[in-house]
Amino acid sequence: MPTTATLGVFIVAALALLVVPGPSVLYLVTQSIAAGRRGGMAAMFGVQTAGAVHVLFAAVGLSAIIASSATAFAILKYAGAAYLIWMGARRLLGGESIGHVAAGADSTTSQRRLFRQGFIVNLLNPKSAIFFVAVLPQFVDRTRGAPWVQVLILGAIFLTVAVISDGAWVLCAGWVSARLRSRRAQRIESTLSGAVLIALGLVAATQRRT
Repeated sequence: MPTTATLGVFIVAALALLVVPGPSVLYLVTQSIAAGRRGGMAAMFGVQTAGAVHVLFAAVGLSAIIASSATAFAILKYAGAAYLIWMGARRLLGGESIGHVAAGADSTTSQRRLFRQGFIVNLLNPKSAIFFVAVLPQFVDRTRGAPWVQVLILGAIFLTVAVISDGAWVLCAGWVSARLRSRRAQRIESTLSGAVLIALGLVAATQRRT
């Protein structure tokens, strides 16, 4: 078990990393504006569930394989990029407009779909795997118990902070979504959100191992 001082420093570091909007926040904001607060929350929990999988991978050493293997990194990178671009194209072509998404945002089926999308997007993000294998071990003290247990504890703390931080962004974006009622606003949102998703996919495709 990490010391109290170590946990305090880790929480401060996690907050510093999470309060700065990144691709994950941009993705969640886009989904929240399209699907409303409940849909955004479903996507956010999907993202964080995939984060929990990455923490587990880091604890058992699988993330280290991804970090060290150019092939594994490339497979995840291009698969994740293709998925984001595909979702963006659907949004641009009207297959998943704000009217379509928001209309079913309260249904269990729609929330499951948004959860699944968020899960896949983060699971296929090799940077998430590299982040946990690069950051969490820095706070592990081998004299304080099994390293893998400490990684799981630190990962759980990070994901808790992430849920609070990302949840705040989702609620704000959901507030905006509730005010996009006109047809014109919906068309503009569909175009912008589709473009954002495609841009995120292109950025994901160009990311490198560090």
